[in-house]
This record gives sequence, C-alpha cells and structure tokens, in this order.
Amino acid sequence: MLHYTAPPIVGGVESTIYHHARLLAEAGCGVLVVSGRGERFHPMVSFRTVPEMDSRHPEVLEAGKELAQGEVTERFTGLRDRLIESLHPLLSGVDVCIVHNVTTLHKNIALTAALKRMSDERAARFLSWSHDFAWRDPLYTGDLHPGYPWNVLRSPWSGVRYVAVSAHRRKTMADLLGIPESEIRVIHPGVEISQFLKLAPLTWDLAEELGLLGADPLMLLPSRITRRKNIEFAVRVTAELRRHKPAATLVVTGPPGPHNPANVRYLKELKELCARLGVSDRVCFLHEKGEGGAPLHLSDEVVADFYQLADLLLFPSFREGFGIPVLEAGLARVPIFAADIPPLRESAGDLAHFFDPHGDPGHAAVSIAGFLEGDPRYRLRRRVLERFTWSAVVKDHVLPLLQEVSAHE
Repeated sequence: MLHYTAPPIVGGVESTIYHHARLLAEAGCGVLVVSGRGERFHPMVSFRTVPEMDSRHPEVLEAGKELAQGEVTERFTGLRDRLIESLHPLLSGVDVCIVHNVTTLHKNIALTAALKRMSDERAARFLSWSHDFAWRDPLYTGDLHPGYPWNVLRSPWSGVRYVAVSAHRRKTMADLLGIPESEIRVIHPGVEISQFLKLAPLTWDLAEELGLLGADPLMLLPSRITRRKNIEFAVRVTAELRRHKPAATLVVTGPPGPHNPANVRYLKELKELCARLGVSDRVCFLHEKGEGGAPLHLSDEVVADFYQLADLLLFPSFREGFGIPVLEAGLARVPIFAADIPPLRESAGDLAHFFDPHGDPGHAAVSIAGFLEGDPRYRLRRRVLERFTWSAVVKDHVLPLLQEVSAHE
C-alpha cells in the first residue's frame, strides 16, 4: 500500500490504509506499507519510508511551486528519477501495489510520474484507489496545466485497475479518465465499531465470540436472574420474534441473584425452556461466558457497552422498585419495551412501549417487529453493521478484488 503519508498521521486515506492493512495481515496476507511519512503501526504490517514521497517534503514543495507556474524543471525530473530508484526494489515481486490517491491527485506529481513510468515498464502491478481528483476540484485546477506531467492525473494507465470510494466518485473518475464506469470498482470506506463506540476489550471479545454483531435485533435484558424479572417472558418473546426476525437475539447480563439458592434452579429452567423453544443459540446468559466456564461478572462499564450495541431494551419484570435500566436505556437512546407496571411507568412516563408481563409474548414480539420495521435509526444501524464495518468491507470486497487482480496475468 502506497501513499504520501501513513498512520499515525490522521486522515481519511490514512485510516483506510490502517484498517485495510491490519485486516489483510490478520487474514494471512503479507502487507507492506510504503510512505513518505509515518511509522510502523501494526506488528503484522511491514513499513518502509521513502522521504521524497511525502507531500510536505521540502524538495517536493519546491517542485510543486514550479509546477504550479507551469514550469517543468530538473528539480521535478530529478525527484521523479530518485523515486523510481527507491521504489523499484521495494515493489519488485509484489503481487499488487495499492496506490491511494497518487494517480489522480497532484500533491506530489513527481511521485505520480515515477509510478506512471514504472507502470508503463510493468515494474509493478498497480491498483489505483482514488478518493480525490485534482482535475475535478476547483481548488486545484489553477495549479494544473496542459501536457506532461499534469496529464498523467487525468489519463487512464494501461494495465491498471481502478477503485473509487463511492458511486459518485466512480462517475467522476469515469468522466475524468474517459473510461466506462463498469471498469471501476466501488469499494466504500468503513467504520470500526469497537473503536468508535469505545468498547471495553471484554465487550468486544464477547460480541465477536457470541456473534452479536449479526444479531437482528439485539435485545438487552440487564438484570440478575431471579423469578421476579420474568426472564421466561423475554425468552418466549425471542422465540416468537424469530418468526419475523430469524436472527433475533437476547442477552441477559447478570448472574443468578445471590440471596436465594432457588435462582440457580431458575437459570436451569430458563435454559431448558430455551432448548424446548429452539432458541438456545439465540439467548445468551453472559454469566456463563467466563474463561474456562468460570462465572463472568461484568463491570458497570461493560454493561454500559451493551447498551451501545443493543437495538432495544426488553424489560419484562413482574416487580421493580423503580427501574434504573429504563433510565440507562434513555441515556443510551435505546428504545424501551417494558412491562406495564407502575414503577416503570413512573421512570419512563409514556415514552416506552409497554406490554402486559402476564400476557401473550407473541403480541410483544409483533409490537417489536412493527416498531423496528418503521424505525429509520434501526434500519440505518443494520445497514452499517452489515455493509460498512471495516471487517465486512475487507472480507466482502477488498480480499476478493486483490485475489482477482493478483491472479490476472
């Protein structure tokens, strides 16, 4: 992967490089990042610096001033030739070199010209990954001129495959290069869930181990396991909801209540109910997920994390003193489906979805399914989780493209 700068430099391209590189390395690829500025950012990713690649290198800046005036001088050609000499041994033998922005942006035209020469000589197999286009940006066109080397930023390179980061950018690229849109692959950027939501390591480990990111919806029941919590109702709601949402999943965060030995028997009954209803794989008692089967006691921080992951709070208690989870769900902007009992009416007002805790779980399931179907926040969240996480982008799009390009002679 090649760019002017690399992590820990902050930027959209640098973020893309970081996530692509680490995930490809974890998938078994040998990854080398070559950049003008940055440092090694992952133990499985190799890193090399070529200072003249940096868009802020003093010589690059001086050459850029001359080029902006339409002057092609020995400073430019000298930089180009030194870059070719530096990059040849680094790129020799690589299957694919992903070039971010350099083929279409003018921040270091000597580097662009060097890569163009190497491409023409088949010194490396390039994949042009474009985020921005100098010739289509009014901020930059005043620095560009007819002829070489500026025209390499708006001409298709023979043998190079093209990627744009959105359908809109693909159209811009196709118009700029004069090639069909069908010759340009769209691969979107992504988001890193654990990083963005600031999840504790334990939360993320549990989410991955239990497949909770694929839950649809993920229902949270943050309570100890005692009979007054009416957890069997939540289990039955989960079974009924699967008629509408096959990946519906319930997470119960707490252990059996400590003051009554009968609570251990209650957990056993709940697990037997899960088995009878066919939802053992869709109801997670986190207390049982400790290392080596040991009990797992969750900190308040980790429980708070699960509110960030949840699509809704399911709280079917027969009795509550007040209902603090309703307040927590409100702070986390999580929709609330709760038992219609006075304390929860007091804590939620008329801002929750209430059901009879002695009633039909199927009715509650229909209410949940109907709400989710009409909730744009939930639907957008599902869209992001399914299509726009970095792991999904790399697995579904980047890896297949790299395999396709590297196999093509």
